[in-house]
Amino acid sequence: MKRVKVLEPSEAAMLVKDGDTVATGGFVGSGSPETLTRALEKRFEETGSPKNLTLFHAAGQGNRDGSASDHFAHEGMTRRAICGHYNMAPKLGQLIIDNKIEGYNLPQGVISQMFRDIAGHKVGTLTHVGLNTYVDPRVEGGKLNEITKEDIVEVVNVLGEERLIYKPVPIDVCFIRGSYADESGNVSLQREVTQCDATSMAQATKNSGGKVIVQVEKVVKAGSLDPKLVKIPGIYVDAVVVSSPEEHEQCIGHAYDPTLTGEATAPDGAVVPVPMSAKKIIGRRAAMELKENTVVNLGIGIPEYISMVANEEGIGDYMTLTVEAGPVGGVPLGGSQFGASVNADCYLDQNYQFDFYDGGGIDLAFLGLAQADRNGNVNVSKFGPRIAGCGGFINITQNAKKVFFCGTFTAGGLKTSVENGKLIIKQEGKEMKFIKDVEQITFSGEYANKTGQPVMYITERAVFELRKDGLYLTEAAPGIDIKTQIIDLMGFEPKTDGEVKTMDMRIFKEELMGLK
Repeated sequence: MKRVKVLEPSEAAMLVKDGDTVATGGFVGSGSPETLTRALEKRFEETGSPKNLTLFHAAGQGNRDGSASDHFAHEGMTRRAICGHYNMAPKLGQLIIDNKIEGYNLPQGVISQMFRDIAGHKVGTLTHVGLNTYVDPRVEGGKLNEITKEDIVEVVNVLGEERLIYKPVPIDVCFIRGSYADESGNVSLQREVTQCDATSMAQATKNSGGKVIVQVEKVVKAGSLDPKLVKIPGIYVDAVVVSSPEEHEQCIGHAYDPTLTGEATAPDGAVVPVPMSAKKIIGRRAAMELKENTVVNLGIGIPEYISMVANEEGIGDYMTLTVEAGPVGGVPLGGSQFGASVNADCYLDQNYQFDFYDGGGIDLAFLGLAQADRNGNVNVSKFGPRIAGCGGFINITQNAKKVFFCGTFTAGGLKTSVENGKLIIKQEGKEMKFIKDVEQITFSGEYANKTGQPVMYITERAVFELRKDGLYLTEAAPGIDIKTQIIDLMGFEPKTDGEVKTMDMRIFKEELMGLK
């Protein structure tokens, strides 16, 4: 019987060499191998090594508190970052902004699928995802600063179809988190909120000739794990490290919750009505687009109000909510628990979830709206000196059968109220969100028009639709002056069909709308 090496964190950190590509697992505040990344950072701070690393991961990892990806945020330690999201690792993003390290931002789902293709020694990851967005090499090629020169994405023609090919990134070391390892190195993930890409990452690393190191809660007797729960077989694993409880929280800042893993079921809670606000108005208008028996993806932030409104209206069962991290069904959570779902029906590997998304499996997608322009493009990924990243946004919005962008009309101090069934703007936001040209194209209106995808933009005071010849203003809230409170606050003049409809009056009344 093979016995797996059980190492101290400092010993595991010594396995990383200068110039290595290090892949890390995790999803936002869940599943990050904190013991391993912290030990690697400590080694660098004490010795100046390892240096010139490439950090490679799919989902954003961290909590804006120095954890997860920000352990790599040291000049000299990291040479290049190829990641799906940066918002939760502001120090790493700042190094990129300051041209201290090379930076790429690729779609989360593409990187997730890249792990499988790297494992299989494919020539690259071939997909339509990213066409006409900033990831397309004819736009920015996913590069985030001036010192990032190498083209890692190319446009190719396959069987008469235009596609992007993402070049493989061989992995020298991967840090993954599991629940238990047995003495033979078999690793289960039953106490994690999502498997993410643990299996594919381990395969990709092993087949790249690299080392697979797994952080676990404890080591158990060989053969004692249910083989159906083992996601990383011992033949992939080079070493395990037993973590301390404080560095192995299920989600950052939260105690273990068995209802997020299927080990227990949470009772249905009473529906508490959400107070009227601009966000609820948006949620109500968006909820009117829900249809029975649909597969839905809700982004974080304002789109979460759609679920709240749906439950208030008694139509929460109209939709099955999915999260890109892998959960299907149940109630998705936010904050550092984003990626987890209470009472999920199923937990898929992340790359399987994105396979479904990329093929059009989502019926309705409701995502945030940070900037939109005259061509229907949307930016959620880069704002002046701040890099947020796309995450799964490109995969989701580019492929859903219908997509709805939900956000307030302006940002920065907007205050509203509803009086006598009319929307009152008490204080206008300082920043326009509908501008002539977005800073970065995370969603391409051009691509949506090519594919015939219906696209709607929902705010508290106006609703827009994308058509072949641009953005149309189709609805305005009661009490809103179209010229002074909509058009004059835009960087372009939207088209109309002549008369702009009034948004459904039920949205602006306290009582239920009667959507059921």
